[in-house]
Amino acid sequence: MSKILLAHGGGGREMHELLRELFSIVRKTKVGNEIGLDESDDGASLTINGRIVISTDSYTVSPIFFPGGNIGKLAAAGSINDVAVMGAEPIAALDGLIVEEGLPLAELKEIIKSLVTTFEAENVALIAGDFKVMPRGKIDKIVINTTVIGTVKDHIITDSGAKPGDKVIVSGTIGEHGATILALQIGIDAEKENLKSDCEPITRIMRIAKEIAKIHAAKDPTRGGLAMTLNEIAEKSGVRIDVDEEYIPIRENVRALCEMLGVDPLWLACEGRVVLVVSGDVAEDVVDSLRSAGYKDASIIGEVRKGKPYVVLKTLSGGLRLLEKPTGEIVPRIC
Repeated sequence: MSKILLAHGGGGREMHELLRELFSIVRKTKVGNEIGLDESDDGASLTINGRIVISTDSYTVSPIFFPGGNIGKLAAAGSINDVAVMGAEPIAALDGLIVEEGLPLAELKEIIKSLVTTFEAENVALIAGDFKVMPRGKIDKIVINTTVIGTVKDHIITDSGAKPGDKVIVSGTIGEHGATILALQIGIDAEKENLKSDCEPITRIMRIAKEIAKIHAAKDPTRGGLAMTLNEIAEKSGVRIDVDEEYIPIRENVRALCEMLGVDPLWLACEGRVVLVVSGDVAEDVVDSLRSAGYKDASIIGEVRKGKPYVVLKTLSGGLRLLEKPTGEIVPRIC
């Protein structure tokens, strides 16, 4: 057998044998002595003390393999990040796979391997899941849903906590995932242009920042990029955010691609970066700690002020303009 058949989604012997083979690499299948993936029940169990954060997302990137990762790594990291930016430690995950008939089994194995290794590197137990097969042409290769559960020890971080006097930090260079997927979709050799997705969990970044400061707001700039993230924080917090283009870290190859295609890099998705809003008196300490930990491009890019909920960008030429929300479909099928 080299390709997925409709029978693999039928609930019979073929499906059970396939799932046993695909997920035999999972080592962390439960939290403590609870019911987990090993039992193959219709669900799993958790005993949790305190508050929890839950996030679910569905991933449909095209192409499904790209420099820096694949849809499996993206699905694991993406939902881990959605929990982490709310101040939670991710502990458990569930996945749902919808696969097209005819998908090469070798590709599916590589995707599952990336999904599992990403979860396990973060000590996240894959406790349950679901698997379906759609007829050829009814779905494009594969869609993955992941749900991640995390626990909160102190306070939950939201998008609405930014306060006048706070500083805005970005943990690294922006737009790399969006630029990489965009290049591949229009036929540019991304590897030749040294374009690589930033797809990775941001849990370590959050831990470092939380040791230094109480984080007032945090968000990972995925669809809509940095521009959408800043606008959401400004609107939800009822503040104005001023950012300086000079201090926004963008790799030159990403900038060159955007200039060639007429795309604003501030609109392009990241999948391994986080925007942090912290008190002005500790912002430099947060950046210094991140840089010392290897996040050399971490930077303070702006500050929060009183005013109408706008994002104002100081351009490289010294002018000011509103950084508006992205409109239209900038890069389809990006995550």
